[in-house]
Amino acid sequence: MRRRYLYFALIGVLLLGLGYNQLAVAEKNETKTEAVSSGLEDQTGVAVTIYNVNLGLVKDQREIKLSKGIGDLRFMDVASQIIPTSVYIKSLADPESLQILEQNYEYDLLNPQKLLDKYVGKEVKLYYKNPYTEREEIMEATLLSNNGGPIFKIGEEITFGHPGRIIFPRVPENLISKPTLVWLIENSLSKAQKVEASYLTNGINWRADYVVTLNDKDDRADLSGWVTIDNKSGTTYKDAKLKLVAGDVNRVRDEYEYKDKMMRVAELAAKAEPQFKEEEFFEYHIYTLQRLSTIKENQTKQISLVTADSIPVRKELLYHGARYYYYNQHGEVITNQKVGVFVEVENKKEHNLGIPLPKGTVRVYKHDDEGSLQFVGEDSIDHTPKDEKVRVKLGDAFDVVGSRKQTDWKKIAYDTYEAGFEISLRNHKKEDVVVKVIEPIPGDWKMLSSSHNYKKTEAFTAEFNIPVPKDKETKLTYRVRMRF
Repeated sequence: MRRRYLYFALIGVLLLGLGYNQLAVAEKNETKTEAVSSGLEDQTGVAVTIYNVNLGLVKDQREIKLSKGIGDLRFMDVASQIIPTSVYIKSLADPESLQILEQNYEYDLLNPQKLLDKYVGKEVKLYYKNPYTEREEIMEATLLSNNGGPIFKIGEEITFGHPGRIIFPRVPENLISKPTLVWLIENSLSKAQKVEASYLTNGINWRADYVVTLNDKDDRADLSGWVTIDNKSGTTYKDAKLKLVAGDVNRVRDEYEYKDKMMRVAELAAKAEPQFKEEEFFEYHIYTLQRLSTIKENQTKQISLVTADSIPVRKELLYHGARYYYYNQHGEVITNQKVGVFVEVENKKEHNLGIPLPKGTVRVYKHDDEGSLQFVGEDSIDHTPKDEKVRVKLGDAFDVVGSRKQTDWKKIAYDTYEAGFEISLRNHKKEDVVVKVIEPIPGDWKMLSSSHNYKKTEAFTAEFNIPVPKDKETKLTYRVRMRF
């Protein structure tokens, strides 16, 4: 019996000791140091990497004096379009000294409506200037409601539509003036230390814009490329280290994210010095600006990316057919089809280029007879590696026209057909031209006759290069047998 008593007494002592230890730990956790706030005044450096998918990576470094122990760090002046789940903070002085216990993103921003809502049921002061006595009168009131407008209780009376100003004693703790990251941290360093917060943000994007100036003969051109940065992320990045990533970066989006120009003179742009250093990175390319740059909130900024002079250019006039022409026994084809105008540049080092060109818009200009620069067309291009071709459609030719007619169509067997076509090309320009005619012939085909030489450039493509003298007409005729 005594042994059982001693056993239970020992268990009781152990449980009591465990309870005291848990209480001590709880008291330690509840004892927090005073909250520390950090804004742009603490910032020692910022680096921004911008992706051309409306995404930016921000690395914000600040010098902050934190108290030892557990407390709140309010990290202000961050992007309002921050992706909270992407945030990471570390101490650059001693990574082991700073532990993150809890993270919050506060975006309940201060405005008149929310301020009134927070003070419903509380006392405020009403300021009023008497128009008759011109005396300033201040009275105390209780804000009863803010549905459709504030309703006050003054003494024992209820009123609304008060003409004066409302004076609040303080800003409520749960309202903030700007988006803020709040961390519950445990810090072991007593001196000031440099910390770095990294996060992704939406609302910041970049694109490439190119200006191409053709010479008189359309066989050479000057090119200048500009980076256009559009910052709508909700904050300013002052004296930032800037990197741009070109490539198709995959992103995971949820349904809430889905719901949720400046023209330069080409001659001046061509003289700008390249400011970006390009390098390969994973399956993308990074362009690093070789100086610091400030990107203001709601600002569109342009920075010179690349310049190249006297690039060889190949101009091409293209007349393109359609596959359905060859299935048609009634001769229903487009007779007044336009002749497209294209320019092509090879992105090679020997052509004064040879660097990866990010996707963007190419705008082409040319000087008129009076020497004025005129716009002649634009097109978008995809990411173009070195040694690849950049092809731009400028529009349709005005003085070079084409027409087509079907001259014959026969069914030879149950799966074999013959068709004949005549294509008329007319040149009203002051110089001779060459028009490339591309005919997408379906099935297993054989050219039976042709007025001009052709190349079988692909399995289902016949290509003709037709010289058309100035003020003349050239007719291309051919007959083809098809099996499909």
